[in-house]
Amino acid sequence: MKKSRKILIGILICVIIGSVFYIGYYYITQNKNEKVYKKLQKEVVKQESKEEEPQTEESHVEIPIDFAQLQAQNPDIYAWIQIDGTNINYPVAQSATDNEYYLNHTIEGQEGYPGSIYTENWNTKEFTDFNTVIYGHDMKDGSMFQNLHNYADASYMQQHPNVVIYTPEKKLTYQIFAAVVYDDRHILHSFDYAFADQRQAFLDSIYNSRNLGNVIRDDVSVNTDSRILTLSTCMTGQDDKRFLVEAVLISEED
Repeated sequence: MKKSRKILIGILICVIIGSVFYIGYYYITQNKNEKVYKKLQKEVVKQESKEEEPQTEESHVEIPIDFAQLQAQNPDIYAWIQIDGTNINYPVAQSATDNEYYLNHTIEGQEGYPGSIYTENWNTKEFTDFNTVIYGHDMKDGSMFQNLHNYADASYMQQHPNVVIYTPEKKLTYQIFAAVVYDDRHILHSFDYAFADQRQAFLDSIYNSRNLGNVIRDDVSVNTDSRILTLSTCMTGQDDKRFLVEAVLISEED
């Protein structure tokens, strides 16, 4: 009896030690990887000039991101996403071969959380699809796509209405029109966007989800000819749900 008790105690101690080690490793890795992104933000995002240069007919939009440096580090990086008033200020990556790679790898290729902000190769890198879906983790420290949950507040959406995407050639501005709790279906596989009725079916699935906590703006014009940006993150404790922020392209500058 005593021997069995000692064995049980030994097993419990091993489990506790293993759990402590895992939790410590998780947070150390997360902290280390988040520092990588903060370092990148300082190195590749140019500060806006206080004095704006006069625009002419031949003027081109200034891209405040050093894509040459980013792509020298990782050629999978093809865009940058910013949302004023949030912590969302990150490179966007896409793997040509593994759509789940950046779910748990940083843009430096380090495995673990917080992963990367990324798209799947079902989407083009030119943001010309009807619906481009960008994924990011809901991190407890407020990093990555955690701040998307702020859009469950209608007043917050009014105060921070735009998403900006930079590519090496363009600046694309999107206006947010919805923030909804959605099921976990694969949005790019569930609708055939080649057909107008399927594009409308997706829009209907957003507009018809006016549940408690969902925010829909009816004053923003969206139709089947629009270009939509879907920002997708998880719902803590609800593995069968996603939190989506929907935005429509309102400006494209090159």
